[in-house]
Parts: sequence; C-alpha cells; structure tokens
Amino acid sequence: MPVMRGCFQCLVHIFVLLASTAVSATTGDRSVDRSRVVYDGIEAPSPADLQAAAARSRTSGAVFAGWLANGAALIAARHGDAIQIHRIDGPGAVPQRLTDSSDSIAAVTVPRRGSEGFLFGMDSNGTEDWQLYYYDLGANRSRRLSDGQSRNQGAVWAHDGSRFAYTTTRRNGLDADIHIMSAEGDSQPLVERGGGWLAQDWSPNDQALLVRQVHSLTHSRLWLVRISDGAMAPIGNDRAVANIGRALFAPDGQAIYYTSDEASEFRQLLRVDLRTGRRRILTRSIRWDIEDFALSGDGRHLALVVNENGYSRLLLRSLPDQRNIRLPAHPPGTLSLGGFDPSDRHLAFTLASTGEPVAVWTLSLGRNDYQRWTGEPTDPATSVRIEPEAIDYASFDRDSEGWRRRIPALYYRPPGSPPERGFPVLVSLHGGPEAQARPGFNPTIQHLVGELGIAVITPNVRGSTGYGKHFLALDDGLRREHAVRDVGALLDWIADQPELDADRIGVTGTSYGGYLALSALAHYGARLRAGASVVGISHLVTFLENTSELRRDLRRLEYGDERDPTTRAHLDRISPLTLAPRIKRPLLIAHGGNDPRVPVAEAERIVSAVRSNGVEVGYLLFPDEGHGFTRTSSRNVFEAVSSRFWRAHLLDQHDE
Repeated sequence: MPVMRGCFQCLVHIFVLLASTAVSATTGDRSVDRSRVVYDGIEAPSPADLQAAAARSRTSGAVFAGWLANGAALIAARHGDAIQIHRIDGPGAVPQRLTDSSDSIAAVTVPRRGSEGFLFGMDSNGTEDWQLYYYDLGANRSRRLSDGQSRNQGAVWAHDGSRFAYTTTRRNGLDADIHIMSAEGDSQPLVERGGGWLAQDWSPNDQALLVRQVHSLTHSRLWLVRISDGAMAPIGNDRAVANIGRALFAPDGQAIYYTSDEASEFRQLLRVDLRTGRRRILTRSIRWDIEDFALSGDGRHLALVVNENGYSRLLLRSLPDQRNIRLPAHPPGTLSLGGFDPSDRHLAFTLASTGEPVAVWTLSLGRNDYQRWTGEPTDPATSVRIEPEAIDYASFDRDSEGWRRRIPALYYRPPGSPPERGFPVLVSLHGGPEAQARPGFNPTIQHLVGELGIAVITPNVRGSTGYGKHFLALDDGLRREHAVRDVGALLDWIADQPELDADRIGVTGTSYGGYLALSALAHYGARLRAGASVVGISHLVTFLENTSELRRDLRRLEYGDERDPTTRAHLDRISPLTLAPRIKRPLLIAHGGNDPRVPVAEAERIVSAVRSNGVEVGYLLFPDEGHGFTRTSSRNVFEAVSSRFWRAHLLDQHDE
C-alpha cells in the first residue's frame, strides 16, 4: 500500500522475529508441516536448524505507525506469527499490544485531531485484497469498514476527523477510484475516471483534496479536487512526464509541496503557489532523490530525507526562509519519516541501520537531539555486525560521456583474513525492478557473512531507482537482458578480486530479482555454483498474462506489451523458462501459493523444466503466503532451508 501522510508501509523483511518450531510429516516425495509449508524435492529443516533460524531473527524491530493526540505513538511490531499494532507512551516505555489478528497489518493512519481510534489495512493470506478496519481505542476492538471484496488502500483523514479519502476498486474490481468514507463506514465516490488514483492530502479547510493520478511507476500527475462537486484542476507542470512522490498542502493552504523529477534527473522538492501558479524548486543543489518529506502543523519546519547512494540523510529547514538547521548525525542506514507530533516539537522516524534492528526514533527540535523509542542500542542476538562497503564496477557499455558505465553495489565482506582460495560469494539481486538495494539490518546477510564467512554483494543493476531517471529506464522493453549483462559484469569484477573465490559463487533474487537470478544461471552457469529464486518470474509472457489485472498495464510499460507479436517473441526468447535447458546448477525455488503478482505457476513450470535436465531442484511452497513471506513461521522455515542450501553449495558442508 502506498505511503501516505500518517501512514506506513510494512516492509515485512525487517520484522523477522521469533516463531514457533515447525514439526513435519512426510507424504511421498512431498512433505507438509504444521507451519503450512510444502517441501518438494527438499528435506524439511531439522528442529535444530529452525531453532537457529529463530534465534538469528529474534529482534525487537518496530516501525512508526502514527501519533496519538496525547503524544503517545502507535508502532508496528511482530507478535507471534504476524505484525500487530502496539501503543508506546514514550522513549523506552514498554509497548502495549492493541491488535490481535492472524494476518499482518499493512497500514495505519490516525485522525489528525483526537485519538479515539485509527484505521488500519489488512489482507488475508497474502492476497493483497486489502480491507480497511477501524480500531476503537476506547472499546479496544476493531470493525471492518470496507466491503470485504474490493481492494482498499491509501486512507487519508480529513482535518476534522469525521471522514477520510481512500482508493478502492469496488466499482468494477479494476479501476482504482477515490471515495470518501465516514468513520461509520458510509462511502461515496469522489473520483471515478478510470485508471489509478491515490489520495494525498486534504486542504486545511477540508474543502479540497489533493490527489495523484498514476499512469505508470515513472509517470504521474497531481490534481486538486473540490469535495462539494468533484471538479478537478491540474497542479504543477501537467505536460511533463514525471515521477511524483509525496504531495502535501502547506499548513496555510496557499501552496502545495511535492516531490518530482520533472525538472531533473533526480526527484526534487517543489513548491507551487496556488494563487499565482508559480513553481519553485527547493532542493536544486541536491543531486540525489528527495525520497520523503514532512511539514510541521504550525508551518515552521520542513523535514527532508535524501537518498544518497542508498543511505538516508535527514535534513531540517525552517520556514518560510528555507534555512537549513544543523542536525547531529544519525546512525547510517535507511530512514522513513513518521511526521511531527501534535505539539510540533518532535519528529518521528523509523531507522533501519545495518548494525541494529529497525527502530523508532524522534528528533527533538528544542534540544536538537535524537531519542530512541524502541529497541536497545545493542542486540545480544547478533554478535557480529557487518557494515557494507559501497562499491561500483564497470559494465559492458558506456555512458553519455563515453565512460564505461558504473554499476553501484554494496559489498558485505566477512571479518578476518580470507581463506587461501578466497571468500565464497553470494550475489543477491533485488526485486522491482524499480527498487534499490540499500543498507539496513538484515539477519540473513549477517548470518551468511558474519557466521558462515560468505561474502554478499547486492548490486543495483540498471533499472534500479536512486540513480536518476535515465539509469532507471536503461532496462526497459527490449533492453531487458542488459540488466542480466550487468550481473555478468559483476562476475568479472569478482574474478579480479584476490580475496574472493570466483569458483564458489551463488546467485539469488526475489521477484524480478528471481528472474535475474534464473537468467544468470542460464547465461553464466559455468561460473556459478548454485542459484535461488524467491517468488520469481520464470517467463515474462505468462507473467504478464497472469499477473493481477490491477498491475498488468503498469508492468507492460516496464517489460513491453506481450500482445505485440514482435515484443512477445522477444520476451519468450529471453525468458528463463525458454532457456531452462541451459540451467545445469542446483536450484532452490520458494513461492507463496496466493501470490497475486507472480502467480505460483511461474515457480511450478521452472521447477519441472530444470528437473528435466537431471538437476537438483528444491521447491518450497507456502500455501498461505503471497508475494513474499510475512509470517514468522514461514520466514524461519525459509531461512533454515536457504542457509542449509548455501552451506552445501558454497561451503561444501553437506548434512550427513
């Protein structure tokens, strides 16, 4: 679900907490255990392996979810098998759990006035058909507000707290319209124009709504909608093909702030005066993406987050003079703003640093210092913390200035001296492709690097975000395999490093990264020991034909339209399933049975095709998961199985 003002997006991979041990029962060559996992061609992990995985993932990770009127906060943290909402009254206070659901909660938004309750979103078993619920703090119970069938997301409360705007597919199951709903659940349409629409912010007098129209992941527009009759007017440069992010009204209602790459390679912060229409770029000197911002309710402060080569940097400015306020350094990592508290004296943010589990922090404007609200400065569950080194390497082509194109990456090096033949290496490929490998606490990487001595490299191949819109478009359409060649160039770089063992390299990826991993096995299999694909794409045509209808047109803009015969032939030719006869290395496939983005058939087909080569293929299926594994029990099973896989194929440590 998109991040809106007062909302958060649960990045479930940072909430890996302790789960119960699974007990398995075997039926033929497929095994089903009590944690709802199907093992096909692979043994269930031992109790000892599961306990070790649970111990590694035992963290106190939490994400900021919203301010209450009295200065207390809502946070999202794991409890048992799912992410739940907790209340915390101050720094270091013991969180009090509020919700108790079998599925993880996806998003929270709190009314701007009062604290009688809050909204949250939740789907069922990973289907992504999110429903909206209202939690009554006085009664300590929740009720569903949406219809139970459509997809509902992106709720934004009006200032008076009596209603909220949200995006819903209830009209036809496909178009994402904007409705207005009361706290009692009465819903009325406001924008029904087809396509995708997201509410951004209410005007201070609640008479207008700022909305974003999404044409693609790199093309969107802003509109101002009058609540009384739905009349609409464009905001900003409506002729530019721009990637627009967060957009907010100025507290006085006379201007709008928004992030956009309409005037630069990178996403900048702009201000539009609603009286004159004049646009002003506020971050012209910053040559990186402005990934987030927040305005204080009194209109005196502006907070910004800059993405500098994957690392977040927090900035604070005074208004209206746009003067930078000097801040102390915060720990390195990735930072997500939570907004100013009701007093406008504290700014909340969630920090995912490499060395520690994700935690909720605040910046005190009066004292100009930071306070940690959740977690401890050190976590005894992890004895060795590996900080990545930002590197780059040359790829096959040249940039606009004639230099060999450089591909950025994060290199996690094991501690101590390398063995005589060098460290084994795991190349980990992010999904998206419009995403970015960034530093942050990752128990899996810490285990592989710190405990097993396997170097991990996470490249940002072309098509990744964070390096400008030109770099983002370098893999579009018929240039898809250029990203695969970036992986091949990384293998060349590894071969040139004396401390790395080019004869022991593995490759893994999630979603689109799974496609890249499978393609790398097909093209560079002689240079790889093994590979893994998690909820990965195996055939680009069948993926486009069967992905959720809500996403299909957006994905066609990225990969190409499979209905065009020339494009279809190209996508078929480069797909890993077509190239499966070339895959001769051991393979691990993991997938969720309810995945709406990459249907589970993508996994089943590649498993069958590669097995026909006489190759070892382990298939791990989670029937009650979707595009990724949100349940603690699922995560622990996957971590235990994948750890055993890499020990066997990169360290030659085969179980007896």
